[in-house]
Amino acid sequence: MIRFRTATSRLGRSSGSWLTLLLLFIALVPSICLLWFVNRAAQNEQLAVRQKLIDAYRVHLVLAQERLQTHWRQLALELDLRADSTPAPELFARAIRDISADALVCFDAAGSIRYPNTLLLPLPEKPNTDWAEARNLETSEPAEAAAAYALLAEQSSDANSAARALLAQARCLVRAGDKTAALKLLTGPLEAERFRSTTDAQLRPLQPNAELLALDLAASVAPNHAQPLRERLLARALDYTDSALASPQRRFLLRELLRLSPDAPPPPATLLLAAEDLAVQWLATDATATREPLLRPSTVTGIWVFSSGSGRVVTLHRTERLLARLAAVISQSDLPTDVRVEFFAPGREIEGSLLSLPAGAAMPGWRLALSLQDQRLFDESTRARATSYLWIGGLVVVSVLILALLAWGLVRRKLALTQLRNDLVANVTHELKTPLSSMRVLVETLLNAPQLHEPTVREYLQLIATENLRLSRLIDNFLTFSRIERNKYVFAFRETSAAAIATNAAEAVRERFQLPDCRFAVAIAADLPRVRADAGALSTALINLLDNAWKYSGDTKEISLTATANAGTVVFTVRDNGIGLAPRDAKRIFQRFFQVHPHLSPTGGGCGLGLSIVQFVVSAHRGTVRVESQPGAGSTFTVTLPAVAPRSASEPTP
Repeated sequence: MIRFRTATSRLGRSSGSWLTLLLLFIALVPSICLLWFVNRAAQNEQLAVRQKLIDAYRVHLVLAQERLQTHWRQLALELDLRADSTPAPELFARAIRDISADALVCFDAAGSIRYPNTLLLPLPEKPNTDWAEARNLETSEPAEAAAAYALLAEQSSDANSAARALLAQARCLVRAGDKTAALKLLTGPLEAERFRSTTDAQLRPLQPNAELLALDLAASVAPNHAQPLRERLLARALDYTDSALASPQRRFLLRELLRLSPDAPPPPATLLLAAEDLAVQWLATDATATREPLLRPSTVTGIWVFSSGSGRVVTLHRTERLLARLAAVISQSDLPTDVRVEFFAPGREIEGSLLSLPAGAAMPGWRLALSLQDQRLFDESTRARATSYLWIGGLVVVSVLILALLAWGLVRRKLALTQLRNDLVANVTHELKTPLSSMRVLVETLLNAPQLHEPTVREYLQLIATENLRLSRLIDNFLTFSRIERNKYVFAFRETSAAAIATNAAEAVRERFQLPDCRFAVAIAADLPRVRADAGALSTALINLLDNAWKYSGDTKEISLTATANAGTVVFTVRDNGIGLAPRDAKRIFQRFFQVHPHLSPTGGGCGLGLSIVQFVVSAHRGTVRVESQPGAGSTFTVTLPAVAPRSASEPTP
């Protein structure tokens, strides 16, 4: 029978494990599918919001694209018109100031460079003995050389020759240490009207060089004259209407002016010098012009080139300033304040943009990218719906899990009930078979005896009566349990004597306990109060406790039953010297069908119903039952019931 119970328990555990796995699978698969669907729905919502934003802002990006194309077409047309009506140096300066180009190069119809132009080759000079002698004296005798140059200036009828001689005289005076005389010469005779258009040997205007030398001398000789000289020379260098001043000489003058004015360099001079240098740098590396108005990269790092339609004018643009100018162009296209447009040069990766389009035919390879000023706008627009999806998905998943847990609990309960029924059938079969088999053996022994021996007959009849009593109590327990399970058990509560209940229980087992190896003690207090109870049910509960004490005690049994009063309660105590209980088992001892040591019971038997019936009966009487036990040290069961308050003499007895 123990092997049958073990197999049944294993079967129950196996069924429970498979049931748990099945319910887990049933709950997890829909939950995972639902979470995947919710995630996809949130992603689709983001894509939908993104597409709505793209559709809403696409027209603004297209307008910016058209404005860029218009800007480049107008620039190409304007450059060609100005090239026809404006001298090349003047066009250069206006482009830097008005068109906001970083530099400009002008070509003629044949493709030759007009500006920044180079110096003309000097004409061969006629041999002159006096000039040769003066040059020979410049290093060794600068004062005599100065006198010789002064004589040449007086004798020369040609303005160019006279001006060159005066400038040479001033340089010799500086070498001779007479800076004051040199400054007077430069700011006096050389400023005469007849010398205004004179040139040096390299055909450069002579007066700017003379003024630059005078400015250098005035800084140390006559500081008061330095500022007027600086302003006049700066005006001459920035005068791009003077086509006689070539680009190399202009750059030299601007660079020297910036050197002589380190504290406050004039912004126009700085800007134009940078433009001149950039144009010369580009001409030295990539002096090609196309007849298509396209923005293309140059061989100079970070420089972009744009040609007019005729190819006669080329504008140069640094990348940083080009981006700023393009941003200023599209800022006029009424873009919403919550977006920005960025420019991406060819080869640059576009990241984090909402929408991108080609910048247009005039900017091959460039792209316009539209992005949100604040990414939180996009996040907030999608967060609400995505959050609602997640909440719905979470609630559904929680609901599925709760339903799965409820189903798991119900099915487990059904399995447990099935297991209990199987155990009940097995226990009932075993418990009924044992006394019946014993009585059958005794009766057959008596029937098969040739003659009946009265002492033996009485002994056998006593054994049969004992087994019959055991069988009756077992059947009573089963019937009681059945009525409890079907909520059909009815108690007949009335005031009764607690002492009588204890006495009835003791008398019911006394005959069985009167054995040589059993000491049964009963102690009932004389002043026990009355209790409101079903006397038969409580007696049955105490008998079950006494039966357990008998069953789980060893060969030498010491069992006691006491009944005392304590603070308005009646306490029934059953003690034994049996095998005892472990703390873990003591917590489960009152569960149905629970048996701690069925194989350790000296008398065998039992199906785990007695103590559950005891707890049911005691709880119905608003009492408590507890156990105190240690393994090998016996057990003490205590039943506590509320006592009936004593009545006064004037109250009638019920």
